[in-house]
Amino acid sequence: MKFEVTILGCGSATPTLRHWPTSQLVNHDEHYFLFDCGEGAQLQLRRYNIKFQQINHLFITHLHGDHCLGLPGLLSTMHLLGRTKDLNIYANAALQEAIEIQLRVSYSRLRFQLKWHPLSYDEPQIIMENAKLQVMSFPLNHRVPCCGFRISEKPKPRNMIPQMIEKYTIPFVRIRQIKAGADYILEDGTVIPNADLTLDPAEPKSYAFCTDTAFAEKTIDAVQGVDLLYHEATFLEKDRQRAYDTFHSTASDAARVANMAGVGKLILGHFSARYHDLNPFLEEAESVFKPVVLANEGLCFKV
Repeated sequence: MKFEVTILGCGSATPTLRHWPTSQLVNHDEHYFLFDCGEGAQLQLRRYNIKFQQINHLFITHLHGDHCLGLPGLLSTMHLLGRTKDLNIYANAALQEAIEIQLRVSYSRLRFQLKWHPLSYDEPQIIMENAKLQVMSFPLNHRVPCCGFRISEKPKPRNMIPQMIEKYTIPFVRIRQIKAGADYILEDGTVIPNADLTLDPAEPKSYAFCTDTAFAEKTIDAVQGVDLLYHEATFLEKDRQRAYDTFHSTASDAARVANMAGVGKLILGHFSARYHDLNPFLEEAESVFKPVVLANEGLCFKV
């Protein structure tokens, strides 16, 4: 089952020609989820051949412009391309008012419905789920209300051994029960243990998206044990005072979170425009935690 993260933008507030504002696309079993929507997000979706009409759930961490100003343009393009399917938006309740004002003053009337889901910034909460996964929001430590998101697969059913179906002539209607853990009883009363009929499923995978935030121990609990963590690293340690003043993290802060949470792999992103060489970010983080990679537009990571 596909579970991938494509980086559309990994820069911070000031635009540069090197990086686009924050946005990324999660593809889970061909279901698309957009996380943040900085300026130009729709162009990046085009660039990487992502069918953004398939995006039905959009999550916005906070209302700083580099994380949400791409939304009006994306909505307009979806409308112009004939979208009629509902779009679910999970964000600060104030974003609904801002978008409705923009639509009103531009005399725009979308062909599709926006389904708004206001976020809580007080405690973690499950905000979306389907048969295969759930999305949890959790508060971050920023200058304005801000959430991170954790996408976790639900436990998978056990895998049937095809030869056992044929050997015991197992009817189709029983297979779901067996995959859920049931034994199979033959007509003569013989019990065939589930362990003889099935194989263990793949372990559920999880991904966490943390931007923007200063280092916070509560973040460690929220991302505990994820397979892949994206954590902002706006500054280097030499600019720690700047990070402190703006409620952002350094590369070593991000690595500390990854290390203390026992994650599988760390992606650094949300780089300040002041840095032209990003290798020091990697070096700084690797002194605390490995493996670490640097985000870059177009990179696709398997969870």
